[in-house]
Amino acid sequence: MVFSRFPDPIVFDWDDGNLTKNLEKHKVTCQEAEEAFFYFSIIDEDQTHSVSEARYRMLGRTNEGRYLVIIFTIRKERVRVISARDASRIERLAFSAYEKAIKTDSTI
Repeated sequence: MVFSRFPDPIVFDWDDGNLTKNLEKHKVTCQEAEEAFFYFSIIDEDQTHSVSEARYRMLGRTNEGRYLVIIFTIRKERVRVISARDASRIERLAFSAYEKAIKTDSTI
């Protein structure tokens, strides 16, 4: 995983297009997407789409236990969510297995 850390405090930057895009396309509210940043998550670099800036892919969970895949970047010390969608079945299983491994093995 290639990720240093989030700005402290985490501040989100929502442009006009992203305020409604994820809700209309994937039924994910801005609040739900933000919630996933405050729980255990798996983050890696999204090299496929990192052309002009570093982009990251996060698999996380909301307050209601909804698993989301979030694509984001960090601009001027702000987290900018590019896309947020429900995790696939395979992604949810991988997340659960990793979370369980961490709980049982303190060396991970």
